[in-house]
Amino acid sequence: MDRRRVVITGMGLVSPLPYSLDHFQEALVSRKGAVRPFLWNGKAVNRVSVAAPAIFEGTIEDFDLCDTGHKKIIKKALKVMSREIQMAVASSCRALHHANIKFGQFPSHRVGISFGSDYILTTVEDVIDGIRACCHSLKDSKNRNGSKSSEDSKDSENSKTLETGAGFDFSRWASEGLTKMQPLWQLKYLPNMPSSHIAIINNFHGPSNSITLREASVGACVGESVEIIASGRADVMLVGTTGSRLHPLKMLHAVQQEEITSTECKPFDQNRDGTALGEGAGAVVLEELEHAQKRNATIWGEVVCGSYRTCYDRMKTDRRREVIRSVLCDVLRRSEMEPEQIGHINAHGLGSRESDYAEALAIHDVFGSRQKPIPLSAAKGFFGNLGAGSGTVELIIGILALQRGLLFPTLNFSTPDPECPITPNRENNTPSGQSFIKIAVNPQAQASAILVRQFR
Repeated sequence: MDRRRVVITGMGLVSPLPYSLDHFQEALVSRKGAVRPFLWNGKAVNRVSVAAPAIFEGTIEDFDLCDTGHKKIIKKALKVMSREIQMAVASSCRALHHANIKFGQFPSHRVGISFGSDYILTTVEDVIDGIRACCHSLKDSKNRNGSKSSEDSKDSENSKTLETGAGFDFSRWASEGLTKMQPLWQLKYLPNMPSSHIAIINNFHGPSNSITLREASVGACVGESVEIIASGRADVMLVGTTGSRLHPLKMLHAVQQEEITSTECKPFDQNRDGTALGEGAGAVVLEELEHAQKRNATIWGEVVCGSYRTCYDRMKTDRRREVIRSVLCDVLRRSEMEPEQIGHINAHGLGSRESDYAEALAIHDVFGSRQKPIPLSAAKGFFGNLGAGSGTVELIIGILALQRGLLFPTLNFSTPDPECPITPNRENNTPSGQSFIKIAVNPQAQASAILVRQFR
């Protein structure tokens, strides 16, 4: 029995660039990036640049729906969706609309979902009432008649530094704080909820999974979904990723742990000094070839395979180089293709010195023997790191490049780095070739790769 082929029939995204695929392409071609200085109370914060928040308010008007009957379901569910989950659902709605798939069009058990995400954090707004209920000030330490109990005196002694503020008393949380929380607040932040909401809204009963590999999630989601369709367990898979680095606590984590630029994200440039922080989500519809052809679907490309690898050896100083090299070799082996046959690389291109250096060396390890250097493009100069959302948004950029026949430029790349033996594309007239590999990697040395080719 021949292996079932898997094609792409729909794409949808939410990003700092316009969400319409036509306008999204126009922004890439015209080099219109979205990275800006981070403003706090109207003043720029020197250490951080961000991609302007996506044109997405989390209202029902942001959901591009084939079936208007979904509006009531989504509107009701919005209150138990974090921003990341809202973007995931919106991008999936847009992908299904783009694929011209309507509610109930296929047997529900033949349509599945695989969605990836970052870690999702609660917001201050969700816990502030509970925190306030458990706070005490110096005034609270006095009883009603002006005297102090021994416990009150202890509180007062511990609260000397809280003259203008309040102290949090955790012992009161169970009885006074937790009761102020919304009963379903945790549902807003569970990483399996993007898949859950998408399944409920669309009545999809097929294989479902949630991947939490941060930036590397996309390859694991796509690779698994290709195998599900190829094995006959589903005919259609809705696949995507979502993430935000603009959550205040995530921004704090990033500033403390990562290289963050204060100006522009410059992937692979000699003068790069870190990534920018953004948010977004993307989704693609994967479909078995004959299934797509029977309904006359537009085919945007064919997914040959996806792969995911990790490197746990902490003794190695270049774990990211090793894991990226490993995952590239794996997709070439599984696709039975040689390095010379790959049209271009859609790089992770984080913009940090360490990550870009490791990725460039890994790409050279695998493709350095080619007679002609492999063309490469990196998109984060336009919008920075969208967390897990970057992977699918950048995958869509690669698919659009195949359709266009030309690569999009690598924004802000001007000075080649002699330590990075690769050649990022700077122009709008570089041929894309007939295939590409999308690379995604996270700080934990987990990497994934997807091989996509033109449908023929």
